Amino acid sequence: MTGPARPGDTPGHPTQRADSPGAGSALDPTAGFATNVGTPHTTPMTGQVERAEHLGMPGVRPPRYGFFTDTSVCIGCKACEVACKEWNHVPADAGGSGSGPTSEAALQGMDLLAMSYDNTGALGGNTWRHVAFVEAPPKRPQETGGGDVRWLMSSDVCKHCTHAACLDVCPTGSLIRTEFDTVYVQPDICNGCGYCVPACPYGVIDIRPEDGRAFKCTLCYDRTKDGLTPACAQACPTESIQFGPLDELRERADRRLAQLHGQGVVEAQLYGRDPDDGVGGDGAFFLLLDEPEVYGLPPDPVVTTRDLPAMWKRAAVAAAGLAVAVAGAFLGAS
Repeated sequence: MTGPARPGDTPGHPTQRADSPGAGSALDPTAGFATNVGTPHTTPMTGQVERAEHLGMPGVRPPRYGFFTDTSVCIGCKACEVACKEWNHVPADAGGSGSGPTSEAALQGMDLLAMSYDNTGALGGNTWRHVAFVEAPPKRPQETGGGDVRWLMSSDVCKHCTHAACLDVCPTGSLIRTEFDTVYVQPDICNGCGYCVPACPYGVIDIRPEDGRAFKCTLCYDRTKDGLTPACAQACPTESIQFGPLDELRERADRRLAQLHGQGVVEAQLYGRDPDDGVGGDGAFFLLLDEPEVYGLPPDPVVTTRDLPAMWKRAAVAAAGLAVAVAGAFLGAS
């Protein structure tokens, strides 16, 4: 049963959110949540001007949209992975190339990780949403019922960085920033150079083996521009994945963090929420129940192109000095 709507809630999501009274805790993540069956979060619109006018801001850009993923209520169902693949026609991950075998013989020969229930392993060209199953030592006995392992589950995704190195290094303009401040790959322009792959501080974007081009989460731009919630957030049954204006998501995350700290979950922390971090803050940020490294995330990500201006300046000074030296050698010889 959903709770009463609050001012500022984004239509299209259940009004009972992770920071609402009676919502799930770290020990009972599913308590108090309605199913995530929603309606479009805005009236469908066609262009940037129409979207701005609909939001009451004619002549300006729409607000920045993003994801807030609350891992404390993630149950590892992988509905987000399935919804992402179905809506975006992302190939299956099975096999060495991720080409997605369909025959019975090929399915029997699938390349399974055999390491965890988490078979996708990591984000990549064929995995735009990745639900990690992390086995970690318990912080308190009640988390495991007396066992020696606790499950940490988290749905990872492209961070849509404020300062996106992948966008900086793309030579063809395939990577662009949309009117929602999301980072989008135009596959028809991508030449498969792969420069974006090592540039990403999170290891998100990757080359699709059987295709040769780079792919990653688009934040369902085709849905967002028409006023629809991204497929992963729409499918999430516990609303671990929340979508909306980034400023609203940050406020909601702060409230949720305070709620968990009040429940004694002192290790809870926000990751990617700080606009002053090494990438200028993430458009997709997380609430974690342990250190980022436990989830396979870099503890202090920095945009990899940060030092490029200084490097080019030093290179120019060195080149100028070399030119002067060569000219002086020729003049002295004459």
